[in-house]
Amino acid sequence: MQNLWNDSQAKKYKTDLELRVYSSQLLGQNPSLVLHGGGNTSVKVMEKNILGVEEEILYVKGSGWDLISIEAPGFAPVRLKHLCDLAELEQLSDPQMVNELKTNMTNAAAPTPSVEAILHATLPFKYVDHSHADAVVTITNTKEGKQRIKEIYGDKAIIIDYIMPGFDLARLCAKQFAEQVTDKTEALILLNHGIFTFGATAKESYQRHIQYVSMAEDYLKQQNAWDLEQGEIKETDDATESILKLRNNVSATAGFPVILKTSNNKKCIAFSQRDDLEKIAQQGPATPDHVIRTKQLPMLGTDVKQYTANYKKYFNKNSAGSDKVMLDAAPRMLLDNELGFIAIGKTAKDADIVEDIYQHTTEIILRAEALGGYKALADNDIFDMEYWVLEQAKLKKGGNAPEFTGEIALVTGGASGIGKACVEALLAKGAAVVAVDINPNVTDMLSQANYLGIVCDVSSEAEIINSIKQTIKRFGGLDMLILNAGLFPLSSKIAEISTQDWRKVMQVNLDANLIYMREAHSALKQAPNGGRVVMLGSKNVLAPGPGAVAYSASKAALTQMARIAALEWGADNIRINTLHPDAIFDTAIWTEEVLNARAKHYGMSVEDYKCKNILKTELKSSDVADLAAAMCGKLFAKTTGAQLPVDGGNDRVI
Repeated sequence: MQNLWNDSQAKKYKTDLELRVYSSQLLGQNPSLVLHGGGNTSVKVMEKNILGVEEEILYVKGSGWDLISIEAPGFAPVRLKHLCDLAELEQLSDPQMVNELKTNMTNAAAPTPSVEAILHATLPFKYVDHSHADAVVTITNTKEGKQRIKEIYGDKAIIIDYIMPGFDLARLCAKQFAEQVTDKTEALILLNHGIFTFGATAKESYQRHIQYVSMAEDYLKQQNAWDLEQGEIKETDDATESILKLRNNVSATAGFPVILKTSNNKKCIAFSQRDDLEKIAQQGPATPDHVIRTKQLPMLGTDVKQYTANYKKYFNKNSAGSDKVMLDAAPRMLLDNELGFIAIGKTAKDADIVEDIYQHTTEIILRAEALGGYKALADNDIFDMEYWVLEQAKLKKGGNAPEFTGEIALVTGGASGIGKACVEALLAKGAAVVAVDINPNVTDMLSQANYLGIVCDVSSEAEIINSIKQTIKRFGGLDMLILNAGLFPLSSKIAEISTQDWRKVMQVNLDANLIYMREAHSALKQAPNGGRVVMLGSKNVLAPGPGAVAYSASKAALTQMARIAALEWGADNIRINTLHPDAIFDTAIWTEEVLNARAKHYGMSVEDYKCKNILKTELKSSDVADLAAAMCGKLFAKTTGAQLPVDGGNDRVI
């Protein structure tokens, strides 16, 4: 494992806490050490309180922070003596522990201290680093794991059998560490959990951590259990329809729409096609804390009902005599010979995290198998973590998720104007959004887990079909379709328009939307909350003007198609509604050339042309987008086939 410590960089950090931030970020940069909030670090410092009295303070990683990006405010300052005194207690409930941690902070605005704060406090070293290093966990998760750890580290590491994180672990570690520590002790190995290292300086603790993880990696290499051969990947048929059905079934079990992400990683795909998954992938997670994200077991195949039944048995068996509330029984990870390696989450970010965690889990499993056999913790230990009272408290607090959480929208013409505004409005309501546009900037327009930009020429049927398939592969389905892409050509009267110009407008404004509707129907039909389509028509449908025959006719035909779709698709629980915007000038079709031409046609200045509505109000793309998003929501749940103007009032429309 690479040592990232750089003395010249470290000199920029002056205080103990600043150095703690630096070395924490170094640990966080390596996903084989920590993933998505895993691991924690601390430093002990002397500080004067408001009375001028010096106190020893433990700065420990706070809840909600990732080591890779942690800054000084991410560390919670807690009075060290109180933490050490707590470790002397015979028992302390989890709610009591959290209360003691929070009420003994010196900064009320700091995040809640890590549940392992007491353990950090009891280790008599200035700096303490803790990770769930893959190499260490791989070795501990084998039948002879404890003996192998002893073989690797000898008398330099104290080994602790698995026990639930929190007070019980801290108390046990404090006792055993005090009994076993020697001048040679440099690490603490928690079986099936991870590794602690420590030192007098940030550099010493960090470099010791890298050294001890490297020793585990070297051991795996010596045992021919490090290099993993990628199995042969079998060719499979197009899985689009199967994924749509799967998402519908998983969402029904979960009780809310979910995101499904199909992996492109060849190693992950090869793992999903192994013949021995029933043996190696049905034991449990690599470390218990992963269960919060991945559930105890991945689903093998696509039988959601059977998975749900098995989960209920697991819950009933391990919750007997308690008042625990069962979480949803839906899987979070799927391995299937045909569908591949699919991560499931309430949001795209959740699904990404599941994918990352289980990708590392597959490597741990395969290396442990090469070392003699993977062995996870018993069901009851995994259950205790999944239903930890601190996690149950979070569940009971709940909190309202954004309206479109777990749902997927596709917006055509999404790189600018009304389309871009629709993308932003839908994202703000929690949706995963796919923007398609001929403009290549669409791919990097936004950088977030719930956004996908696809370059697509909507005049190409093949590219339209591909954009829908990409949407389903990335997010698992399609719930909302916003058909916005369009052409507004230069003014041309009927006697002057060329057949080529006419066909070009019809191809983009009408034909492309017919293809999107046809190809998206199956996905919309299987949307957990029902499919929704919003057509972007035009004021010209209701009040056409001379010189825009192709545009007006294409939008009129589009509106008629929407009305017919509303009639045909109501039985499939798909709603289709149309918006008729007018005078929305921050859009791509309103180039300076077009704007000048239209203003000249009406004998107006450009400024007067922009404000020719009854309300004399300025209209923006966001006004249209907000209504488009609303039409996909609960407010319009019982409306289909409707047409609404967004024009500030037009006497010809009224």
